[in-house]
Amino acid sequence: MTNQDDNNQKIEKVEDVEVETTKKTSDSDDKKQNDDEYEKVCFICRRPESAAGKMIELPNHICVCNDCMQKSFDAMSNGPIDYSQLMNIPGVQVFNMSDMEQSIPKQQKIKKKKEGEEYKPLVDIRNLPAPHKIKAKLDEYVVGQEYAKKVMSVAVYNHYKRVATDSMDDIEIEKSNMLMIGPTGSGKTYLVKTLARILDVPLAITDATSLTEAGYIGDDIESVVSKLLAAADNDVEKAEQGIIFIDEIDKIAKKKNSSQRDVSGESVQQGMLKLLEGSDVEVPVGATSKNAMVPLTTVNTRNILFICGGAFPDLEGIIKERLTKQAAIGFGADLRDKYNNDKEILKKVATEDLRVFGMIPEFLGRLPIVFTLQGMSEDMLVEILKEPKNAILKQYQKLLALDEVKLEFDDGALHAIAKKAMKKDTGARALRAIIEEFMLDIMYEIPKDDNIGEVVITKEYIEGTGGPVIMLRGQEVPRLQ
Repeated sequence: MTNQDDNNQKIEKVEDVEVETTKKTSDSDDKKQNDDEYEKVCFICRRPESAAGKMIELPNHICVCNDCMQKSFDAMSNGPIDYSQLMNIPGVQVFNMSDMEQSIPKQQKIKKKKEGEEYKPLVDIRNLPAPHKIKAKLDEYVVGQEYAKKVMSVAVYNHYKRVATDSMDDIEIEKSNMLMIGPTGSGKTYLVKTLARILDVPLAITDATSLTEAGYIGDDIESVVSKLLAAADNDVEKAEQGIIFIDEIDKIAKKKNSSQRDVSGESVQQGMLKLLEGSDVEVPVGATSKNAMVPLTTVNTRNILFICGGAFPDLEGIIKERLTKQAAIGFGADLRDKYNNDKEILKKVATEDLRVFGMIPEFLGRLPIVFTLQGMSEDMLVEILKEPKNAILKQYQKLLALDEVKLEFDDGALHAIAKKAMKKDTGARALRAIIEEFMLDIMYEIPKDDNIGEVVITKEYIEGTGGPVIMLRGQEVPRLQ
């Protein structure tokens, strides 16, 4: 019996070893397969294999291109130092290749292009949704801004038709870059995010405030494309058909005071000209700035759609000044205060007004589609509270539904919230802050009592003259708290 047990134990050990060996083999195969998807990058010059040619593999996963290896040999053989005598010098240690392993960036990899692979448009022209379908999808999430949604739907539709039919004939379609102007909280960023979600294309949202002229502290202009490359999982071909949204574009306007160096104004606009038009840009992979330890790759911006957005404060004053430029004397003169109460003054914007604001003509010429978003009215804010798919009220109703409590807002309460938001003058952003303030006590107290079945937020509660209506489970008559 003892011999039988020993034999069984030996068989079990052998089986365990075999399973472990098989697991290690499969792990190494997976790792090898993953490595095959990415290009090797030269440790010295940081160029990928597609640009530098075949790599020479050194210990500890270090790769060096032929050019760098040859330069190293030339420097050693033609230099004044006799390297064979180095070991005789006291204090000189042998260079250990394993010390370099920690300094190799592992996550910054460039995806390989498969051999013989044809150029494939990211959005298939046969499956590309028509403008009215794109707008219908936007309507589910964005309230109002009908004109802006219509313009964006047509521009995006035409852009991806252009990308899909890029090499079909001799007629070259120009790029339809956009400039959207609208007050804060009118939904500029939200529109672009929703658009990218509908089309399922890579989107990079960046801020123009951090951009500076090359050589100064801050982000280089190329960092905009680098963010898109990261959003496309370092796939260059995918990134070349994405969307870049540059927010706060009005912050790079020419500065009125010309006595100081304008490193984040006109110079940034000039640096972006080629980017908007379409050019080959060398961008770092997995980082926002170029340095010795980051591999570089080339991205062509010809098929990247650029959408710029900004609040452009004081633009209304410039438009009013242009519209009332006629002589202020005589019967045909315009009144000075004629446009003071015009809610849609931004719609009358012209390229001339943007030039006065501080945008250079060359920059504006590369943004052919200019449209405006209207400011928020009280009725629009009420709709934003309850209509969109992920409306704020629906979010709170879902939160309380998890506690098996029904949440309702009466119409008077919604209008009271909208009035408070209008006073803050920060657009739709104010709604969340106001509701958070009033829902705090409710969200704190409700979980205490399991008998509560429904809560109705009233106008009196929002205005501070009463409280919400609390109803117990199975209770017909409401009880005031």
